[in-house]
Amino acid sequence: MSNEYQIVVCGSIVPDPLQTLEPVSGPDGPSLRNEMMLPAVLDPWASHALYEAAHLAKNTPGSKVWLVSLGPKAKLQQVMMTVAQKVPFELIALDGPASGFAEAAEVATVLAEAIAAIPGLDRSKLLLFGGWESASRGAGVTMQMVAERLGILDQFQGVDELKVLPGGALEILERVEGGKQQVSRCAGPPALLGWATGNLPEPRNNPQVGMANMRTVMPALQKAKPVKLAAAGVSFASVALPKQLRETRIVKDKSPDEIAREIFEWIKR
Repeated sequence: MSNEYQIVVCGSIVPDPLQTLEPVSGPDGPSLRNEMMLPAVLDPWASHALYEAAHLAKNTPGSKVWLVSLGPKAKLQQVMMTVAQKVPFELIALDGPASGFAEAAEVATVLAEAIAAIPGLDRSKLLLFGGWESASRGAGVTMQMVAERLGILDQFQGVDELKVLPGGALEILERVEGGKQQVSRCAGPPALLGWATGNLPEPRNNPQVGMANMRTVMPALQKAKPVKLAAAGVSFASVALPKQLRETRIVKDKSPDEIAREIFEWIKR
């Protein structure tokens, strides 16, 4: 039995987490102030998924990795200049909003259509990777809906580790409630894996990998399909940063035991 895989990673771009984000309301709905000026990175959860996909493909001869990304074409090009040096993949670019205000159902529909249109895609070998969560689209349901639209029923979320067993079965370490983990097994593809942190470090930049990737990245960006998310029936009353709440009380002449006891009582409440 051949264990080669066709691994499709879904990952969008997000503003660099070190930036200050300020939501604003505009004629086209909510957005971020100076959004197109903010430096962007590949979504951290999607990055884990991409590195895990590349690692699996490297250790499984005949496998291939695609990265499907929805975002403004100009921003995608900036981010791909860095990401392309990390691991080998083929980019499928969709030119559209990367805003966290986009509806998960519409995003999932667009991504599923792009994946289904990949030439020569064999769904019996398909592993769909993505972030368990997202730094922008943190609804936690986008990847699940993409998988449902592709007819993938075996779904695993909060994945930290994937092992390929003799015979081709997959052993998956998932996070569950209460800080615990469970080990799941499935016979093989097709399957969805929503990655948490994984176990792999960020790969070093490799200019040779970057040059090989850019031969396909630039043409993919040039022919990126324009996507408009309608958000039909959705309206936002307002958008604003969470209010900061700070309660400070200055007390003199209290012993360390009294201070500790008061802190303990406050924590219990």
